[in-house]
Amino acid sequence: MTDRALEGLDEQQREAATTLRGPVVVLAGAGTGKTRVITRRIAHGIDTGAYSPGRVMAVTFTAKAAGEMRSRLRGLGIEGVSARTFHAAALAQLNYFWPTLAGDTMPGIIDNKVRMLAHAADGIGIDPDVATLRDVASGIEWRKVTLRSIDAYTASRPEGVGRLEASRVAELHRAYEKLKDERRQLDFEDVLLACAGMLEAEPQVSRAVREQYRHFTVDEFQDVSPLQHRLLGLWLGDRRDLCVVGDASQTVYSFAGADARYLLEFAQHHEGAKVVRLEKNHRSDAPILGVANALMRDRPGALVLSAARAPRPDAPAREGLPTVTGYNDDEAEARGVAARIRVQLDAGTDPRRVAILYRAHAQSAEFVRALADAGIASSVLGGKRFFDIPEVRQALMALRGASVAPLESGFLGAVRDVLRSLGLTEEPPQAGGALRDAWEARAAILRLAEEAPQGTSLRAFTDDLLARAKSHDEPSLRTVTLATLHAAKGLEWDHVHLVGLAEGLLPIGYATTFEQVDEERRLAYVGITRAARTLSLSWSPGSRGRAPSRFLREIGSDMLRAGDASASSAPRSRRAPSANAQSGARGGAPRP
Repeated sequence: MTDRALEGLDEQQREAATTLRGPVVVLAGAGTGKTRVITRRIAHGIDTGAYSPGRVMAVTFTAKAAGEMRSRLRGLGIEGVSARTFHAAALAQLNYFWPTLAGDTMPGIIDNKVRMLAHAADGIGIDPDVATLRDVASGIEWRKVTLRSIDAYTASRPEGVGRLEASRVAELHRAYEKLKDERRQLDFEDVLLACAGMLEAEPQVSRAVREQYRHFTVDEFQDVSPLQHRLLGLWLGDRRDLCVVGDASQTVYSFAGADARYLLEFAQHHEGAKVVRLEKNHRSDAPILGVANALMRDRPGALVLSAARAPRPDAPAREGLPTVTGYNDDEAEARGVAARIRVQLDAGTDPRRVAILYRAHAQSAEFVRALADAGIASSVLGGKRFFDIPEVRQALMALRGASVAPLESGFLGAVRDVLRSLGLTEEPPQAGGALRDAWEARAAILRLAEEAPQGTSLRAFTDDLLARAKSHDEPSLRTVTLATLHAAKGLEWDHVHLVGLAEGLLPIGYATTFEQVDEERRLAYVGITRAARTLSLSWSPGSRGRAPSRFLREIGSDMLRAGDASASSAPRSRRAPSANAQSGARGGAPRP
């Protein structure tokens, strides 16, 4: 059992996985296998008897990451470990202790902060627009996760929000809190605050929690906020069995209260802490890591990544470097990137292994159109959840109905028959539009059926789909992925096209301070390190005459080779050429 938990780990990973006691900080660079190390460390601790499964809490930041952790632990034969987000763990404790402490059920959780704010605004006689309400909602979240009072928050934001003066913003904050109390509701941040308050005020609760959980692991520690850090300290008490894992170079949520200093200064605040550095990247080819290292050179906490695998024989020195391409305008950039992807797909690349990454969601529309014109199906990450797609819900209902009748064509044949009756054809519709989206969704269900273990029944298959829907364990569509850099964090693709590397886009225009630009640099780093095999960078001056991003200059020409922009002039299949294309533009934009 012990050998199995440590099997296949490199020397650095093994050191982290076998350090089971005392405070431990694992500085894990992109692609170095941090989730693997976390789960193997927990499994090794349980296999050796150092940990009891029910006394281990593993905390991460998304329900999907927590689900992945539980899945990997199950694969190692480990059950009973509490792998949850901060909010899920806090909510479970509130639900458990609240009835005893208050003699009543726990308050409800607000499902729409903006709607509540609108009602609060009505109550004090103001009528801000929806955009202002959203900004005020973000301010409330930031105030709470950074542990500030309303007065302290408004003092730090003297400019107010939109057309609301700072005094009116403070009044709206107070009206929101009052209305929330009157309706006996909590918001998302209140869950953490209430749990922390309960642990501080009720010694019997803190004793029970600390008795239950003896060993803590926290993933993505660079993203911890002051509120989360305070709650973690209350869970831990005077215990020392805390392992934190993170990468300061991937701190991209400072605007939401994340503070990388908790990671970088961990050893200073935890006497005798063991520091383990994971710098052997198991994802990307060396030229991609060279670009990443150059971008983060001399930044605080930056790790120098090296490739764990030998160079591929088909990637000679200069020709294997990532490319940077300058285009005449945004439309030319989108067409050029789509043409590059068309070549990759025609060479046999699975579209699920290709991604276009950008800074802001508004950039996606031009690339979706260009891909459709090139006959390439795409999906935007962060759009409608797979199991919320109407065609998927329809298919689940039909499969559930078919599962109660005798099967004449076997399990897989029955799934095919149901999906065909709903519109799944042998050949996909033309890329782009609702018909192709529906086809891709149904095809994904068929692939899941084809991958099901031998002997699976239709009832068991539909039960599994319903369980996956509940846990947000969504299958990947056979499409090229488009995603913002924030949404791409934690994911990987063989081929990444990082677009919009121009001043005003990356770094984004409102990043004016040193700290804000540094956060933009880390976002670029996240995008670069999502790539395993090839990396394509591109930019255009757009309609505003944007300059190439300063990050391209920082990377340097030694790490990149110039790409060919001529593909952007290729004719499109369904859309009339723009005035720029008709003028004969050939991608002669200046290169950095």
